[in-house]
Amino acid sequence: MDELVRTSFQIIAAVGGARSSYVEAVAAAKAGDFERADELMKAGDESFLGGHDAHTSLIQREAAGDPVNMTLMITHAEDQLMAAESFKIVAAELIDVYRRMEKDA
Repeated sequence: MDELVRTSFQIIAAVGGARSSYVEAVAAAKAGDFERADELMKAGDESFLGGHDAHTSLIQREAAGDPVNMTLMITHAEDQLMAAESFKIVAAELIDVYRRMEKDA
């Protein structure tokens, strides 16, 4: 397996795990378990960082003069990275809304 494909799979797996943690965190907050929601957000962040670091290594490689050929696989990996990052933002907002709702109840 070529290095770019391996890195693409690394990104996809890491950010997929992160996105799953963020989804679970929202569900925990909806159920009123904010401690669990915070734990899941932190776990998601740690997983996301693995994907982000792998992506950064590709950027550094290209900056050093070793071009990265864009393939459907790396494009998909970048798409998943951005989707997970976007959902993290939405999840944090939803958890905040659930906290406010519980406090006001």
